[in-house]
Amino acid sequence: MTEQLVGRTYYFDLSPLKVRFTFDSPSQGSFVVQEGGGLAPDGHAETVTLDLRRIRDGVYLNSWTEASGATVTHVEDFANATVYSNVTVDGILYNLVGTITEARP
Repeated sequence: MTEQLVGRTYYFDLSPLKVRFTFDSPSQGSFVVQEGGGLAPDGHAETVTLDLRRIRDGVYLNSWTEASGATVTHVEDFANATVYSNVTVDGILYNLVGTITEARP
């Protein structure tokens, strides 16, 4: 169930893009870009509407559209601490793979 993610914060390290992401609710998330890697400005923060779907235990399909029009689709494999990300910025598709680490309270 997606509810197990609510209130939890994770670091998505998609070198060169590094993001701190919080699941605010099953349908809302907020993030801060720690390192944009040329895809987003460092420090950019935003709250987005999520389309979050459980694939199986520990694996979720998560997608959203940002205010800039950028689109993001993740397969978040928490069981293996791996995130697969497709990001479209200014009409260019970026395929990234990285790690997931839960933020300590």
